[in-house]
Amino acid sequence: MSITTNNPFKGVGSNLTGAVTDMQPVTPSDGAIFADGVVAIGLYVTVGGAVKFKTARGEDRTVTVPDNFYLVCSCQQVFATGTTATGIHALVS
Repeated sequence: MSITTNNPFKGVGSNLTGAVTDMQPVTPSDGAIFADGVVAIGLYVTVGGAVKFKTARGEDRTVTVPDNFYLVCSCQQVFATGTTATGIHALVS
């Protein structure tokens, strides 16, 4: 995955805001975080299912989402194992 921005949350407090300027397709991977240490503002999921991801704080989470869902939680990785949803896109600023 080639996301070209870095962590938009670095050095800011807990009141995080930011405009989404691009959506980048995500290929789930158990071994790699997003390129260049990027942290996405959230994810857009085209076909629902389970999404296992690593948050900006480094915590692993798994949630089940419906089709065409915006998952509003910063993340730096989407895992292949544990993810059944497809058509995932990272929301980046």
